[in-house]
Amino acid sequence: MAVSPIRWGILGAAKIAREFVCPALHKSSRGEVAAVASRDAARAAALAARYDARSFGSYDALLADPDIDAVYIPLHNAAHVEWTLKSLEAGKHVLCEKPIALRAEEIDSIIAARDRTGLFAAEGFMVTHHPQWRCVRELLAEGAIGRLRHVQGAFSFFNDDAENVRNQADLAGGALRDIGVYPCIVTRFVTGAEPESVTASVDWENGIDATARVAAVFPEFHMDFYISMRMAPRQLMTFHGETGWLSVHAPFNAEVYGPVIVELRSADGSTRRERFDRAEQYHLQADAVHAAILDGASYPCPLEFSRGNQRMIDMIYDAAG
Repeated sequence: MAVSPIRWGILGAAKIAREFVCPALHKSSRGEVAAVASRDAARAAALAARYDARSFGSYDALLADPDIDAVYIPLHNAAHVEWTLKSLEAGKHVLCEKPIALRAEEIDSIIAARDRTGLFAAEGFMVTHHPQWRCVRELLAEGAIGRLRHVQGAFSFFNDDAENVRNQADLAGGALRDIGVYPCIVTRFVTGAEPESVTASVDWENGIDATARVAAVFPEFHMDFYISMRMAPRQLMTFHGETGWLSVHAPFNAEVYGPVIVELRSADGSTRRERFDRAEQYHLQADAVHAAILDGASYPCPLEFSRGNQRMIDMIYDAAG
């Protein structure tokens, strides 16, 4: 049985690991960064040094270490299923960056491995841990905007660097897998609904989807959003009902993008604003992972929920041809 602190091994030294997830795992009172592995030994050593951790020049060497309890995987998208399964088979709990798989059916093998080993495995959707999204879910459930009729979303940034993994088709790059997952996950998270049909158009560049425009039909409402790696940064999610609307000002990169505000405007013109200035979603994610591993607590984004999100992304790719 796992005991605190959970000793984390990091497979790769990607930016998200360096700047967000590793600090959060280490800051959590129930975890510590104990080792880092990279095919570039110098990169592994540099990140490991921040935490007085060990470093490895291969992922397999880290997985063979009996003093590692759990593994965080920030590798390129095409490697996620392989190393998640290898980590579980090596007896390690797993937190893997999104997308954990490239098709929904691939997640079935991860669910089977999780259940067979009795270990924790989940996808790193930090947004599901932020209190602003619990607030939105509660407001919708209590009928604060009446019947929900439409959801709108946008997520964009500019990155045309051909060397960046997001722009490399052979590494499963593309805007949908990088940021398109977020409008999908938060909408499904706050409504509990699944899409019935999808239409989409995509701007393809060198084999990757650089921009996508999506329209989805849910049982009780419609949704449209656009995402792009070729536009100036923008983030917004709006939930429009019969008696009001909710707007989430920094829905995905809370505080990094801008002030974290949920705005509720009613049909009579009255406005209410909820601010969430001190919530650190990566730290909250780390705490939730540790509670799931150590206490058996329920986890906001289990693999079954991730599978539903990947199904929606699959529908979008299929609709776009």
